[in-house]
Amino acid sequence: MDVLVIDIGGSHVKLFESIDGRSSQFDSDRALTPESPVERVVEHTNGWLYEVVSIGFPGAAGPSGPRRNPPKLGSGWVGFDFAAAFKRPVRVVNDAALQALGAYRGGRMLFLGLGTGLGSAMVGERVIMPLELGSLQYNDDETLAARLGKAGLERHGRDKWQHSVERVVERLREAFDADYITLGGGNVTQVDPLPPDVRRGGNEDASAGGVRLWEDWVEAHDVPRSHIWRVVW
Repeated sequence: MDVLVIDIGGSHVKLFESIDGRSSQFDSDRALTPESPVERVVEHTNGWLYEVVSIGFPGAAGPSGPRRNPPKLGSGWVGFDFAAAFKRPVRVVNDAALQALGAYRGGRMLFLGLGTGLGSAMVGERVIMPLELGSLQYNDDETLAARLGKAGLERHGRDKWQHSVERVVERLREAFDADYITLGGGNVTQVDPLPPDVRRGGNEDASAGGVRLWEDWVEAHDVPRSHIWRVVW
């Protein structure tokens, strides 16, 4: 099956096709509405013969798609019919969950995305659980998203930010009883050295996760349950 993966971010929308490995991207901004990326995706993927679509959405998503308009993009995302727009089956998940799924290497894994804010998801036993750990308080003045996100890095400097990452990673791994933590997001390269039991993810994880979302999609619908990924909304 040929899967088109669309990873929507605050700065760019990244595209990946699974069979031929083709990729492309275009800019996004606070005015981006769902109609615009659909048109741009169709333009950028002319000639790509994808059968289904996976979308990593920068916000809360449920079985019917986005549940809230993301603060970094425009409006109109809630209730938008992506399947009708693309004329193909579409699955929408939180972008951190998409990256977590692609980064998963077995066991109980906690994913933390170090980007503009803090993305998070838990994966284990073929179940993906999107989380909103960025809303937790780091201290009286900052949430985890504010402390570990881009603004926190710029405000406190790399060394102090690194210490904060190490502190949060240690506490969250213990709280979730995770076998390991994967760090992703645009600022993951700033983490050096990596804390114990932590691995570094990459941009390719989103594309791999988008393909994994469709592992249960077969014409005969006889895929063993052990091969099906289930998202806990």
